[in-house]
Amino acid sequence: MKNVIDWIQQATSIVVLTGAGMSTESGIPDFRSKEGRWQQVNPLTVATVEALKSNYALFQSFYRARIQALVDVTPHNGYYILAKWQQQKRVTHIATQNVDRLHQKAGATHVSELHGNIETTRCQSCGKQYDDATRFLNEARCTCGGALRPNVVLFGEYLPEEAWEKTIQAIRHADIVFVIGTSLSVYPVNQLPSMTTGKLIYINLEPASNDQQFDATFYGKAGEILAQLDELLL
Repeated sequence: MKNVIDWIQQATSIVVLTGAGMSTESGIPDFRSKEGRWQQVNPLTVATVEALKSNYALFQSFYRARIQALVDVTPHNGYYILAKWQQQKRVTHIATQNVDRLHQKAGATHVSELHGNIETTRCQSCGKQYDDATRFLNEARCTCGGALRPNVVLFGEYLPEEAWEKTIQAIRHADIVFVIGTSLSVYPVNQLPSMTTGKLIYINLEPASNDQQFDATFYGKAGEILAQLDELLL
């Protein structure tokens, strides 16, 4: 941990990449663990464009339940620490696979949402954007009559180009890349750590299959490990 503190203090550009393990500490179930969402439901039946078109009632029901489950969820301390590091100019970029916007709720800005977000919606037909999910939750249609959907990346869809490109550029120029709460099993996000020439730091409850690529690894709760690091930075 002392080495990591030294690296942070010397760095001029720190990038943070977070995954589902960051959100589980706030009470949000993940997808791929033994207790994850995809153990209870086949994602190909509810989280694809095909599902949206062929069984919109099921698609709408699944995402309505996910949106409603986030109503009372709040960021844990780790989110606030990352937001503080960003305000202190230590962290120059945050990218996340999560769609819950907990980084923003903790005060982070300029967050690249690699898998979109679940709080805003758009029309699948005309592309019209809505700033919240009210119409979707009320089972209403777009003003054009098209089906509404959350602004999340469904299976088979490309990642948002702007978020992806900003993250790649940030990682390529980073002195340190923190990878937090992800098993790095999902393509193409799992390719990002290999794009940096800086130090790689991994924080997760469990080891990743390729964690030998990291310069430092911490196994445990992200909020607790970030709190320890933050205390030593004071």
